Amino acid sequence: VEAVHLIANGKAPRIPQPKEGATYEGIQKKENAEISWDQPAAALHNWIRGHDKVPGAWTTINGQVVTFYGSSLLDASVPAGQELTIKGASRPGLVTKNGLVVFGNDGKMVLVRNLQFEDGKMIPASKYFSAGETTALELTEEEKKIAEDIR
Repeated sequence: VEAVHLIANGKAPRIPQPKEGATYEGIQKKENAEISWDQPAAALHNWIRGHDKVPGAWTTINGQVVTFYGSSLLDASVPAGQELTIKGASRPGLVTKNGLVVFGNDGKMVLVRNLQFEDGKMIPASKYFSAGETTALELTEEEKKIAEDIR
């Protein structure tokens, strides 16, 4: 009650908040979100989910920074998939039909659903090896004429 009266009378003490440590901005820097692979699967999952969407937990694959999004713990037998070497990981990941399976140092698995590359392109992790495949668009003569008119 005394505190309320002090505030009402304009006599409450004012202690300025220090500027140092007044924001979480330093925690959310991309360079602080690199994945450390020498951890159990639960810690990897928590790290990836904790950085989902900003700034995004990342690692290096084939010399390129790749950001992981949408992880879940996988409690099943090791699925079939194509091996993917991940820098710093004790064992390769597996690109499966459901996503990218990565392993903690306890041998347990984490499933990652989406990957984002340095150029901003995001793909389902299950499409990692087919991400570069494109098909050429062929236009009919009528479509070519419409395209030219639009141009």
